[in-house]
Amino acid sequence: MSNLVNKLYQNNTIIYKVILFLITSIAIVYLFPKGGQFKYDFSNGQLWKYDNLYAPFDFAVQKSDEEINNEKEKIQANAKKYFSFNINAVDDVKSNYKKRINSVKASDSLSIREIEDFIKIGNLTIEKVYSRGFLDVVSQEKSIRKDELVALRKENEVSDVIFKSFYTSKEVLELITKNLNTLENRTGKKIWLELLSEIINPNVSYDDEFTNKVVNNEIKNISYTKGKVSSGELIVLKGDIVEGKKLAILNSLKSESESKVWTESNYNWIILGYTILVSLALLMLLLFLKKYRVEIYENNNKVTFIFFNVFLMILIQTLVIKYNSDYLYIVPLSILPIVLKAFFDARLGLFTHVLTVLLLGYIVPDSFEFIYLHIIAGIVTILTVSELYKRASLFISVAQITLIYMLTYFAFSIIKEGNITQIKWTYFVMFGANGLLSFLSLIIIYIYEKVFGLVSDVTLLELSNTNSRLLRELNEKAPGTFQHSMQVANLAEAAANEIGANSMLVRTGALYHDIGKMSNPLYFTENQSTGVNPHNDLSPVDSSKIITDHVIKGVEIAKKYNVPDRIIDFIRTHHGTSSTYYFYIKEKEQNPEAEIDIKDFQYKGPIPFSKETAILMICDAAEAASKSLKKPTAQSISNLIDKITDKQMADNQFLNSNITLREIQVIKKVIKKKLMNIYHLRVEYPE
Repeated sequence: MSNLVNKLYQNNTIIYKVILFLITSIAIVYLFPKGGQFKYDFSNGQLWKYDNLYAPFDFAVQKSDEEINNEKEKIQANAKKYFSFNINAVDDVKSNYKKRINSVKASDSLSIREIEDFIKIGNLTIEKVYSRGFLDVVSQEKSIRKDELVALRKENEVSDVIFKSFYTSKEVLELITKNLNTLENRTGKKIWLELLSEIINPNVSYDDEFTNKVVNNEIKNISYTKGKVSSGELIVLKGDIVEGKKLAILNSLKSESESKVWTESNYNWIILGYTILVSLALLMLLLFLKKYRVEIYENNNKVTFIFFNVFLMILIQTLVIKYNSDYLYIVPLSILPIVLKAFFDARLGLFTHVLTVLLLGYIVPDSFEFIYLHIIAGIVTILTVSELYKRASLFISVAQITLIYMLTYFAFSIIKEGNITQIKWTYFVMFGANGLLSFLSLIIIYIYEKVFGLVSDVTLLELSNTNSRLLRELNEKAPGTFQHSMQVANLAEAAANEIGANSMLVRTGALYHDIGKMSNPLYFTENQSTGVNPHNDLSPVDSSKIITDHVIKGVEIAKKYNVPDRIIDFIRTHHGTSSTYYFYIKEKEQNPEAEIDIKDFQYKGPIPFSKETAILMICDAAEAASKSLKKPTAQSISNLIDKITDKQMADNQFLNSNITLREIQVIKKVIKKKLMNIYHLRVEYPE
């Protein structure tokens, strides 16, 4: 049991990566759409590049969304309008009329006979109004054409009538006035005009609920097919242009094939296929890290960070597609290479971005167009985004990425359609929104720094401030070392710019690389202002130990002050596995008969494992050695730099740093030029 526990403990990093790999693979497969894949790729206006296609089974030809929407719009535009006739309202008006006329009494100005004539006229008017129907004011606006045929519902009966046959308020008033004008008594006219105008109310109104119900029933009965294709029937010939009826048939075949593939019996097989493809992509990412980014591969925190970002991008893109695939290009996938380049390097950022886009190709429509767009945008991102701490730089880069999106989409559109009339201009708005959302990378980088303990260029800018607490302390305790670090930082930054390395990273690393000398500053030449050398009282072995221990002490101080691991790497590697050769020779001189092991005088390493750490090693040794030149000339400086770099290469100090001989030559050239500028002779001025 104890052996098992020991083995698990010894292989805990590998076990963790396996678990992370499995969890990420399962999570991504779970996000994939549960549907089959059509084995042919086609688009409107393109040539059919496959062999002649015959129908593999019987299937119905589906109408396009545009055709169905047109039918719905046509139904809604031509739908008959329904109006309801309220019989109870007519009875109420007649009953109310009887009550009101009983209150009219005969008088000198209005006789009983005249009252009877007005009552008769009133009854005739009411009967005439309600024989056709009195339309309320709101319903009068429901028809634009007066001769439109509408449906009138009287209880359970429905009849077609002309809309203009209904009385309006104006027409009712004219009818009342006209009928009353047949009688001569003015007093009676006035009384009955007021009475009839008050009691005759509308009884016909637009029935919105019933009209919508009829329209919805008609829409439900729309046929979503427009024909049938029999098994074995020719669909499209090789070289034909896919358009019109052929496009509709192919879309129907694709829909039917995917539904047939995704059956319960095939479910497990399709899931297996998805799992293999996703696993291969993630495995390629792990193998890339193991072969080319060993320091990242061995750091589970960094591997988790990379896998998390891949999953996060796929999750966001999947949610957008499920909500509405029209917003496909609003997701700023360029954030992924920006973030990875900020924390690691451009090559890893691009490799991870390409794998992520390939995985997303399974779930997006027009996968080739999607993959091409985002890979091109990812390449532009890697090539343009640099120095994130400069806001103008990021703004220009995002503008270039957005422009590339627009140009690429424009090219795809005119290839598909043959002209620009069918271009969806809303996509350009989405590309603009994509660019704006890319600025979120600054916020995301800040969050990741706090959560994962990583370092970006923005943090490097803050760390390189010489007024920071740790660098101020270095200046106070070891001023000579501080000045040396400043000189090395300038040399390293210039060299990094020449070979395209991260200049901000190497400059910051150079400022902190010798902070371990604060523990014993007087044991280092640059801090011995009094001329007293404490090494004279020590044995060469003890002196060597004090010198080499500044690396270990530097790491301890850096961790105490929470300096990021990315900067601590420069402290650990700036001497690699080189030796304090001066003390080694001195020990041999003092003990000529003893066997002296040079390993006792070596730094513990490791050797540099990046271009930036290699640059620092060269610049640190060159700057320190240049101080030993009594008469610095162009030739002596050149010989010195050549000698130092040749020795470092002979000792295999650059074996893991991914730096080329050409780049080393460029670095040497930069250092020589800078040192010659530092040590140039001034004109002697007269006293």
